[in-house]
Amino acid sequence: MQNESQQIVSLIELNEELENYFSNTIIPQLFVDANLILRKFTPPAMKHFKLKDEFIGKPVEEVEENFRYHSIIDNIKAVITTGKILEKEIQTTDLRWYQMNILPYIIRKENKMNGVIITFIEITSRIRDLKEQESMIAEHELLLDTVAHDLKNPIHGIGMITELLKRLQEKKNMEKLPVLLDNIEKSLESMKKVVSDLMDSRWKEHSKVPAEELIDLESILEDVRLALAPQIQESQAVITVNLKCSEVTFVRRKLRSILYNLVSNAIKYTSAEHNPEITITSFREKDYIVLRVADKGIGMSEKECEIIFEKFQRVKNTYEGSGVGLYLVKTVVNAAGGRIELKSEPGKGSVFKVFIKANHL
Repeated sequence: MQNESQQIVSLIELNEELENYFSNTIIPQLFVDANLILRKFTPPAMKHFKLKDEFIGKPVEEVEENFRYHSIIDNIKAVITTGKILEKEIQTTDLRWYQMNILPYIIRKENKMNGVIITFIEITSRIRDLKEQESMIAEHELLLDTVAHDLKNPIHGIGMITELLKRLQEKKNMEKLPVLLDNIEKSLESMKKVVSDLMDSRWKEHSKVPAEELIDLESILEDVRLALAPQIQESQAVITVNLKCSEVTFVRRKLRSILYNLVSNAIKYTSAEHNPEITITSFREKDYIVLRVADKGIGMSEKECEIIFEKFQRVKNTYEGSGVGLYLVKTVVNAAGGRIELKSEPGKGSVFKVFIKANHL
């Protein structure tokens, strides 16, 4: 009886400490004690997860359906057991995405773990925006390159026909020939203008974007991880990061696209029998910052490695894709004065090394 009274007093003191904070925050948060009892939640959590005042004091397992995330109890137990913070992106059954942080709650006077505080930050719109950006960048680059490439041949053909007709004019007196030649030349000039305008618009658009900036690689990887959150969760991919160089000077959206494509491929090209294992490292090598993305996927043969960076080339047709991603990666890296290297072996995975000039750092 005495122990029960002490627990009640302790709970009252704890609630008083948290009451002011919990009632004023705009973030959905929960407090779950060491016995997995729901002790407190913020007003936004009540609205987001349809929680009711009568849920306070109940075991989390009785209200876990409200959170629409089936692993929440296992995650809470892991933090209580290890005392380590858990951060992960989760998707609830209503298809919304959250950045979930579970922090151990420690009573400092007693240095005792007394539960966890769980924070939910919705990132659905950010994930959607990042994926749309990557799709738009790829489509834009591909459209411009394809149009320019496809117009070159007809332009060349019309030029040859024009020269041929001019020679015929010298031999025969054809009244309509000058008009025909004039029309062909006008068409030729129009096609040239299309290509010129497309390329000018491409470079003008690029000129509006800051050419380069000092980028924190952690923030870029966070964007990539969020954009690929559905694939990471579905495949249960394990991504290990070890950055010996944490900063690099580059165009932000281009660096994000480079890492997005490499990590996306590492997840995609993994045998269905295994979860993707990806290691991302960075280090300085002479005049370059090197970004290394290694996986334990299906790998490629030497012949496949030779063509993988060509436009529309896909070495595995059983996987979804357009064969454009690695072409764009190499194009961007080469244009910036860097290079990309690939080592791969069937059944043993692939290692991509992106070399970015560092002589201006």
